[in-house]
Amino acid sequence: MQTDEPTGTATSAIRIPPLISLRTTLMVAGLLGNVVAVAAYGLFSRTERYGAVGNPDPGSFIGVAEPVGYFGASLSSALCLGALIYFVMMVWPQADGLIDAQAFRIHLAEERVSIGWLAFALTMVVVQAANDSGVTPAELRTGAALFNAITTSETSRAWIVVTICALLVTLTLRVIIRYSDHFVLLIPAVIGVIATAVTGNAGQGPDHDYATSAVIVFALAIAALSGLKITAALTEVTPSRAVLIVQVVCGVLALAYGAELVYLLSPGAAMIDSDFGRLGLVAGVLVTLVCFSDCWALVMGRPHSDHRTRLTALAMMAVTAATAAMSVQTAPRFLTHRFTAWDVFLGYELPQPPNIVRFFTVWRFDSLIGATAIVLGIGYVAGFVRVRRAGNTWPVGRLVAWLTGCVALVFTSSSGVRTYGSAMFSVHMAEHMTLNMFIPVLLVLGGPVTLALRALSAAGDGQQPGPREWLTWLMHSSVTAFLSHPVTNFILFVGSPYIVYFTPLFDTLVRYHWGHEFMAIHFLLVGYIFYWAIIGIDPGPRRLPYLARIGLLFAVMPFHAFFGIALMTMTSAISAEFYRSVNLPWLASIDADQHIGGAIAWSATELPVIIVIVALMAQWARQDHRVAVREDRHADSTYADDDLNAYNAMLRELSRMRR
Repeated sequence: MQTDEPTGTATSAIRIPPLISLRTTLMVAGLLGNVVAVAAYGLFSRTERYGAVGNPDPGSFIGVAEPVGYFGASLSSALCLGALIYFVMMVWPQADGLIDAQAFRIHLAEERVSIGWLAFALTMVVVQAANDSGVTPAELRTGAALFNAITTSETSRAWIVVTICALLVTLTLRVIIRYSDHFVLLIPAVIGVIATAVTGNAGQGPDHDYATSAVIVFALAIAALSGLKITAALTEVTPSRAVLIVQVVCGVLALAYGAELVYLLSPGAAMIDSDFGRLGLVAGVLVTLVCFSDCWALVMGRPHSDHRTRLTALAMMAVTAATAAMSVQTAPRFLTHRFTAWDVFLGYELPQPPNIVRFFTVWRFDSLIGATAIVLGIGYVAGFVRVRRAGNTWPVGRLVAWLTGCVALVFTSSSGVRTYGSAMFSVHMAEHMTLNMFIPVLLVLGGPVTLALRALSAAGDGQQPGPREWLTWLMHSSVTAFLSHPVTNFILFVGSPYIVYFTPLFDTLVRYHWGHEFMAIHFLLVGYIFYWAIIGIDPGPRRLPYLARIGLLFAVMPFHAFFGIALMTMTSAISAEFYRSVNLPWLASIDADQHIGGAIAWSATELPVIIVIVALMAQWARQDHRVAVREDRHADSTYADDDLNAYNAMLRELSRMRR
């Protein structure tokens, strides 16, 4: 690997301080102080924590180890995620795509942090199992006892997911040295951050659909902000304006979604009277101060001083400690609430059957997918306006297609379609087919990547890669090439419904709101990748001929029809235990409802296919027209074809003789 970096690169300014220095000493002191505080809280609140919910006390060791382990895992995962974001935004790759010597030092620091994350996560699998079972670690000596404790603890199983993600990050960091490979590591880092968050207080009880969506955004925002702050404090470099903007966005998101969580989990007087509420208020005040400091630096155009950088990093470390302490106790709202089956499985009540009116009036806004759709719509309009103001053209039809897709995504994720879809298989299947077959077509026709490449400014000479360069790398990366390959595309689009619905996977996903979010995002992305290969306007690593695109489209459609027929002809209902537990009083038959769902899956492909065929034929006709115009222009040139061909042949012969 080369070690000579280009003159003026951003990485030339990045330095990791010595092991013993003022900044590292302050960070270590802050870390130890927070560990002591969390351990003391775990020790002195142990009796109250377990007694409030009637759980057996597993002993003082587990009572302290659980909050300390939460804090250690949360901080290391945040630092890992933040360091990856910092790396992507602050490092300049060499011409061959490899990272230079200074960037490799940050890479090594990421690797060491990921090892700590892995150790904490693996430890928490056992600690959480003992805590939820109310036993000491000594009582889990045998494999059978440990296995039973882990399988009966939802949070312990979540820690297994975190362990797998941390292991993937650790092993991958050991073998990669390319700048673009760090983008891929953001996926397991993100999953590892949210895995335990969605199984905690936010994933339980009434309104857990609201709380789960909120905690996903909140956990990512807090982790990214904490990780960026601590990484900046440990490196001798001033963060760029882009990093500061990301920090401000994370701070605003953390405050907004954190306020929603506190309102849902600790309402009324409990916000002041309970440890849970008071810790939430402390965390909110600290995040507010950090966010205000970042906003001030951004507005004034002056970066943080070293002193302020370290203070904000210590503040976010304390926020992580406060949220860890909140995670190990039961939210005040649940202590006096009598749970119903609808609270457990849905988070809301459905006393009346669905109809057209209720599909449009029974709304529970999804603050994850619904809010993302709104942001995507606003961002597209901003790009459209910027391109037009620059004197360039952009078809209004693409704008209409994109905005229609965003509106459809908001409706599907937040209206009565999602509300009833979480409890009824037939409505869920309508939601699935809309997300997989209809909305992606509209979004693909919008050509968002092409618009972004025209609207975003390219990084100048001597500047770090920006959003335009990141997007270009993503579109031409090996991961994108693999996913867009016709064989991979075919397997994903055809195989996804069979794997999700005809395996035990659906039994798990349908029980939790995060499962519905996962299915929605998965089917939307799979559909987008498939239709991008068929009618995509955006550039990519592989473009099929038009005839091959038609063949691929008609090749997959029978499999969706077979899927619908299989649902209609099954002798037993899918996830019957879950739907019986929900026990909708107005639903006459679970089997009949599944039959309707199968009919929807069987018939829902017709409209999207018509739209795709029309779009594909129009694109093909325009392509032929462009070729014809080019040939006519060539024919009308001042040189005859024979003379031009003879001239080109002479040039080729001269070139051959010179070689």
